[in-house]
Formats: sequence, structure tokens, C-alpha cells
Amino acid sequence: MHALASRIRRLAPSCGPVRLVGVDGHAGSGKSTFAGRLAGALDGAPVLRLDDIASHEELFDWTGRLLRQVIGPLSRGGTARYSPYDWRGRRFGPPRPLPPAPVIVVEGVGAGRRALRPHLALLLWMDLPAEDSWSRGRARDGEEQREFWHGWVEAERAHFADDPSRPHANLLVRQCPKGYRLLPGPAGTAEPDGPLTLGDGPSPVW
Repeated sequence: MHALASRIRRLAPSCGPVRLVGVDGHAGSGKSTFAGRLAGALDGAPVLRLDDIASHEELFDWTGRLLRQVIGPLSRGGTARYSPYDWRGRRFGPPRPLPPAPVIVVEGVGAGRRALRPHLALLLWMDLPAEDSWSRGRARDGEEQREFWHGWVEAERAHFADDPSRPHANLLVRQCPKGYRLLPGPAGTAEPDGPLTLGDGPSPVW
């Protein structure tokens, strides 16, 4: 993971002084776990979870809120303030500050949407097929979330049909029994072609 972190640190800032790194993929594909590990390798980089930006009423129609609360302030070098959504209470909470940092990881379905891509330094796609991802998500969330998942799958299908992220990914992330394997994405990468295995052992050479 440290090889990827090193590569990210060499990228030019993409949103004011910040390097925004998007981690996108289908619900249940492992985005949160990967983003957390990547943030750790980046010395505790902040992680903005798009579940905090979305809501029951706006599963995907949250672009304006993200641009106003987060992207705009960061692009000006200021502190972003967003109100995390409480999925159980069905309401937005008090504002949470997000100061500029060398790297901020943006994790969630839609992190690579067209409105956000111009502000990203790098886009990673969790390369697990949709049905496999959704099966994992359903198993994780249990029976009580069955109705929510039915609505979510339809909304996600519609979102990616209109605004696909994978074709614009710089890197594809595939989970392995030990760590992750990174491959050049459809959008290409400035680094030399070839796979990179990210495990828990010594940092590999890119």
C-alpha cells in the first residue's frame, strides 16, 4: 500500500492545495475498507465518505451539496464544512469541518462522477462485478435492509448507466487473498504499465 501512497504524494494538487483521490465501485465492493487502508498508508489522510453526503431522498442527486459544502471551499484553500447524514435518524447532523490536507480520499458510489472528476488527482475503481458486490452488501447488512437494497440496486443501475465511473478510472483495484492487486485503468495512468500487488509485507516497487 505504501507504493501507491508514494505515487499519490507525487501527484499535482487537483482541488486547491489538495490531492483528491476518488475510490469508486459498486455498493459492497470493498471501497470503505480499501479507502481506510489507503488513508492509513497516507499517514492518516482524511476520508470523506459519500454516504455522509447522500440521503434516503437523494441517493445520487447530491452533486450540488458536495460542490457547495466541500469542493468549493477546498478549491479556494479553505476548510470545508459538511453535514453528515444520519441514515437511521433520517436527518443531517451538525456541520463537520474538513480542513485542506495534502491528500483527501473521497470514498463512495459515485466518487468518479463527471462533476467530480475535474477535481480528482486520481480515480480508483474497485473491480468487483456488480452482482458480486451487491451480494456481499446484502449479506453484510442483513434482512432488515432488504427493502432498502432493492431500491438501491435500481438507483445504482440508473446512475452508472447515465454517469459511468469505471471508463474513467486510472487504476483498477482487485482484492486478493492477501492485499490488493492494482492494474492500469481504462483512462490510463502516467506510471509504467503493469500490475502492482499491495499486501501487508514490504512495499512493492511500482
